[in-house]
Amino acid sequence: MITQTDAKKVVEVIGNNLIGVSHDSNSFQKLPDSFWGYFARGHDTKGTFGVIVTYSESGNDVDDLIKMYEEWANKNKSQESK
Repeated sequence: MITQTDAKKVVEVIGNNLIGVSHDSNSFQKLPDSFWGYFARGHDTKGTFGVIVTYSESGNDVDDLIKMYEEWANKNKSQESK
């Protein structure tokens, strides 16, 4: 789990660099249709970040995507600690 200060830094980096990412449509890769969105990757001088942009008329779709990401992150986190 990252600290509150680190979480703030992550959001600051994303915020400062997201405008640059948005200027290049080639930054965006279409997610599978079931995810209703796009994935973009960007970077600054210190690291890399990814952003998922999703939209659906059903709020459950967005909630399900977040749940799938959380499950993926937990699975990969436990594999790294092995």
